[in-house]
Amino acid sequence: MSGSPAPEFDTLRQGANLAISAICLDSKTAITREAASRWFSRRLSLRSPMDDPVAERPGRPDRPELLPPRLVKKRNLNTPAGRIALLHALAHIELNAIDLALDIVARFASESVPLSFFDGWMQVAFEEAKHFNLIRDRLKALDADYGDLPAHDGLWQAAHDTRNDLTARLAVVPLILEARGLDVTPSLQAKMVETGDTESAEILQVIYDDEKKHVAIGAKWFRFLCHRQRKNPDETFRHLVRANFRGQLKAPFNDIARAEAGLTPSFYRSLSSVNAS
Repeated sequence: MSGSPAPEFDTLRQGANLAISAICLDSKTAITREAASRWFSRRLSLRSPMDDPVAERPGRPDRPELLPPRLVKKRNLNTPAGRIALLHALAHIELNAIDLALDIVARFASESVPLSFFDGWMQVAFEEAKHFNLIRDRLKALDADYGDLPAHDGLWQAAHDTRNDLTARLAVVPLILEARGLDVTPSLQAKMVETGDTESAEILQVIYDDEKKHVAIGAKWFRFLCHRQRKNPDETFRHLVRANFRGQLKAPFNDIARAEAGLTPSFYRSLSSVNAS
């Protein structure tokens, strides 16, 4: 977005909506950063009756081609092409993570929650935009770019399925999808180091450290809502996951990192494929 005027928005919901709807990915990340900056300095109100309806799907460029998850090929990280494919897949995840964080802000701006709730999710959105740009820059350094390979279109389904229930959204997005990153990132990082790609490994470390904070934000507010509703968080989590998540939780789990983020095994162990068998 260099050289273009700053986007016009007067409320956080407007800014989040603009970023979600942006088709240009440079614009999406720039608007996200600008909205976060204005919000943190309290130069924006939260919402207005004049705000547009929340976008039902995020803006996307023509590429990458989106396929069902089962049609996306597996990657061999021992080859340069395989490492590019992994980075491309991670870029796609981080791009969706930007929009998922912004959607929590825009869609639930009328919820009766403290303003610090929106502080947390704008911090998440800001950091997801940082992650996407880091990975995209790394892809460019490897003579590739986001959009060069197919990607799957399953991630946004979580937003659609939980669009009417904030507690369900928190259960599915940060406490399942983001927590999964805590399980798989250390081994991916080790593989990158093994192949000599220390630059990519360093980016994965940044993402891993931030993901712990993101899961912690999700766990904090999930418990807040459960306690306000006088519900048991563990039992509520399991109920909402069974009702709203299409799939099964897969072991092994990074129990230590999950616990550091406030997600104890009592939440998820009974839902895993190991325990379900």
